Amino acid sequence: MTPKHPIDSLTILTDLVLPGETNPLNNLFGGELLARMDRAASIAARRHSRRIVVTASVNHVAFNRSIPLGSVVTIEAKISRAFTTSMEIYLDVWIEDRESGIRAKANEAIYTFVAVDETGNPVSVPVLEPQTEEEKLRFDAALRRKQLSLVLAGKMSAHDATELKALFM
Repeated sequence: MTPKHPIDSLTILTDLVLPGETNPLNNLFGGELLARMDRAASIAARRHSRRIVVTASVNHVAFNRSIPLGSVVTIEAKISRAFTTSMEIYLDVWIEDRESGIRAKANEAIYTFVAVDETGNPVSVPVLEPQTEEEKLRFDAALRRKQLSLVLAGKMSAHDATELKALFM
């Protein structure tokens, strides 16, 4: 049996937006933000699984707010659910106003990572036990997102997607 872990893999990366990382509007390139989020998610997944991890998918990205040159960007990555060998990581991106110091949520994303052994074969990860209300909501929603992804990929019958069907019944 795989041991259970509370959600303790919170990873926080804070960095500054520099001129070489911006587009012609002096905002952070989207690809640069994706790379930063991938690194934060990777660290969170590694902390939870204590294994080598690889990015399996970028399930969702919302670029809700541009991130201007000189901004302090903080990415919070947290495992929302662990499955057999994969983990869903929810990321919240915050920006800090240069003058007031006020933080505002700018973007969010959901990544999936798989734990692997030294030869690249998937290995089991610890089960996750959500503690807070937000963790419980994200934990429950992760199963629906996984089932939707499997149905869309043709790897699961819509009939077997019990969590998705429950939304419509």
